[in-house]
Amino acid sequence: MFDSPEMTYDEDDGVVPESNMTMGDGNGDYVKLRESDDFNCQGEGFVGGGTQTLSPRGGIWWSLWWWAKAALLLMFLGVLAAVFLKWVGPFIMDKEIIPIINWETRTFCRPVLAVLVFASVALLPTLLLPSSPSMWVAGMTFGYGFGFLLIIVGAAIGITLPYFIGYLFNHKIQRWLEKYPKKASSIRLAGEGSWFNQFRAVVLIRISPFPYLIYNYCAVATHVKYGPYLLGSLVGMVPEIFIAIYTGILIQTLADASHDRHTLSAPQIIFNVTGFTATMIVTVLVTMYAKRRLKELQKEEELLL
Repeated sequence: MFDSPEMTYDEDDGVVPESNMTMGDGNGDYVKLRESDDFNCQGEGFVGGGTQTLSPRGGIWWSLWWWAKAALLLMFLGVLAAVFLKWVGPFIMDKEIIPIINWETRTFCRPVLAVLVFASVALLPTLLLPSSPSMWVAGMTFGYGFGFLLIIVGAAIGITLPYFIGYLFNHKIQRWLEKYPKKASSIRLAGEGSWFNQFRAVVLIRISPFPYLIYNYCAVATHVKYGPYLLGSLVGMVPEIFIAIYTGILIQTLADASHDRHTLSAPQIIFNVTGFTATMIVTVLVTMYAKRRLKELQKEEELLL
């Protein structure tokens, strides 16, 4: 047999902290039942309650499923790269790349070509134009050694000119950043803290997916010093430069094979597919790491504020 429940209320916030109820047990005695917020709000597995925990077995299955998806993705990329190298690449080489290479070698000698590559890498970013094709040419013609030196020196000029030109449009850039506060918050990190903190932030911004050409002009609006900006930019661009040089060497390899009217051998295909896949994996991992570290730096900065 039940007696009427007694409920208590907190008039200040309107929350019911507990509910008391008495129930007869048939012998004239009564048992007091109590229901509190702890029961309602802390019950594991209920909506609004505590956190749900996964069993160790469920965690193992989730990890296996993640690795299985990663393996399938790698297999797909490998097959796609092999198909491209075997059939698509030679077709494109015959129709587009080889005529351009032949025109280039007939028109320019290597010293003149080096000057053109250097000038394009140094000047095209100022005009908000990509310089990746010039980096490909550097890889095709000069390889990793001289090609890297040519690109890195040209890139130093290519990121310096927009930095100082940006002073002329500082107020306009500031207003533009105010329209996109979420994007601007990540690049503003480069202008805060010590010399090393600015250098680290610039490196992460260069590796992250933030547009390279836009940051060249926006950097001055974040009050980052020129020293950490220049050095951080060059360090952050190293992965991109090596990828561009590798792409140029790969294009040259395919062009030579197509020009000689023979397909790539099995070891060459395996080597190129492995290199291409490894390059893409490293690029994705480094980009993800840089993006995550930028978010962590943003949170740390918000906590300090």
